[in-house]
Formats: sequence, C-alpha cells, structure tokens
Amino acid sequence: MKQQSRYELFRSEHGASLVEMAILLPLFVLLLFVAVDAGRAFYLAIEVAGAARSAAIYGSWNPTDTTGMQTAAQDDAPDVPNLSVGTPSYGCECPDGTSYSASCTTGLPTCSDGSAVYRVNVTVTGTYSPIIPWPGIPSSISLSSSASMRSPGS
Repeated sequence: MKQQSRYELFRSEHGASLVEMAILLPLFVLLLFVAVDAGRAFYLAIEVAGAARSAAIYGSWNPTDTTGMQTAAQDDAPDVPNLSVGTPSYGCECPDGTSYSASCTTGLPTCSDGSAVYRVNVTVTGTYSPIIPWPGIPSSISLSSSASMRSPGS
C-alpha cells in the first residue's frame, strides 16, 4: 500500500460532503423554523380577518344582535389565542357611502334621495406568539382586523 504525502492529504476530497453538511444543516434548520413561524403568523392573521368578516356578515342580517356577532367571530376562529371582539357598532349611511351616522334612530344622515342604508362595523383582535424568541421580534404580536358590511335588507 502506497503512503500518501502531506500535500496529497490536503487535496483529498474524502469527508468534504460531511463538512458541507455540517455547515449547511444548521442553516436549513433555521430556515425551516423561520418558515413555520411566518406561516403561523399569516395563518392567524387570515383567521382574525375571517372572524371579523363572519361577524359582519352575521350582523348585516341581525344588526342589533351584538352578542350574536361576537359569537360568530369567536366560532369562526377558535384557534386564535386571546381572540377578542370589540363591541360591534351599528349605524346608517347614504347609499353612496357618505354621511355615516352612528345612530339609526336619531340623527339620520341627510341623503340626496332621502333613503338611508344600515351598516355594521366589527373589530376583532388576536395574539400571535412566535415559537422561538427571534432577536428583534416581540414575544407577542397583536393582530387586528375590522370589517364593515351593509345590511342586504336595507
């Protein structure tokens, strides 16, 4: 068996792929965790927006049932931590979207055609906490979404 010289040992490629793997594996694992955390954040943001829309849709058919709107939002996003629904509001506006009034009984908006339509406003918030405490990112992030919808019966 021939003995290798020192210079031939340094040019040898035995174990090079193992060294490359040792360098790249931590980077791949880090990228995996970043992708999972970002995916969770986007998922929760979509859930919060969907909950706000669900509450507004329910409220467009039942504008005075604020408890039902809150329940609709909570039922639509059961996976969102610390989900809270602000008190939904119900008001009137002109059909062209101008002159909003928070009360439909007093202070109705003055519309050019004399009619007013009903509109419901809902705000939903939730909390996102990253799996890993990333530098520069807070330990919890508040996610919020608002939705408004006109009543189809108006």
